[in-house]
Formats: sequence, C-alpha cells, structure tokens
Amino acid sequence: MAPTIAYFQALLAEHPGHPVLTYEVGGAYDTAGQEETARGYYERALALGLDGDVLRRCLCQYASTLRWLGELDESLAVLDRARREFPGSDSVRVFRALTLNDAQRPDEAVAELLTVVTGHAEVTDLGRWAAGLRGLAQWLADGRPE
Repeated sequence: MAPTIAYFQALLAEHPGHPVLTYEVGGAYDTAGQEETARGYYERALALGLDGDVLRRCLCQYASTLRWLGELDESLAVLDRARREFPGSDSVRVFRALTLNDAQRPDEAVAELLTVVTGHAEVTDLGRWAAGLRGLAQWLADGRPE
C-alpha cells in the first residue's frame, strides 16, 4: 500500500483540508493494517464535512477500524449514526453485524444479517421463507420476547 499512501498523501499536500482526500488517505492506511493512523484521518475527514456516499463509506470504514482496535461501543455509535443517515444501507447493517458479533451480541448480529438477506429474497432462493425469516430477525433484535 506504500505507493497508494504516497499518492494520496501527495494529493492531500496539494489540497490540504480536502475531506474526500483525507478520507482516502485514511482508507489507504487502513488497508495497510495501520488502523490507528487510519482512525485519525477518518476523524479529520468527518470533521471536514463529508456527505453522500463518501460519508456512508467513511462511517463504515471508521467503525470497522474502531472494531479492529477493540473499541466496540464507539464502533456501534458510529454505525448507529450511519444507520440513521443511511437507513437503507446494507453495508451499514453488515458492518454493524460484525461489531455486534465481536461485542458478544450474536442474536442482534444474526438479526442484522437476516434483514440484509431477506431484503433481497427475490435474488435468492429464500422466496417462501423470507417473511418468516424477517419475523425471526425482528424477534432476535427484540431480545427473544415471549
């Protein structure tokens, strides 16, 4: 990733304070396994004001980085923000499921994943079971009520 990091660092030096370039530098460090460095870039990019799809991607990647750093509550807070701002996003739900799983909340994680899968039942062979699985997802998300 060194060439990619160098490329984006050079662009950022030419355009300091550019939120998307700041995010891209963070992503390059993240891919290189340098999560602590990536975290700082993601936080700066968010403070600089991302919007639209780039904001969604940044929130997912930032939350994933926090998860890798073991900061599960912070990761969930970022993903909850992402879910409020992008309620139909499958990527937000999948990253949230990963964090929930790491936080030892498997029922909620499975509920998130079932919600994603059943949201696309027409392109799977779930068909007849989709409604039941959506109900199961809600039941799990609600804490298995009696």
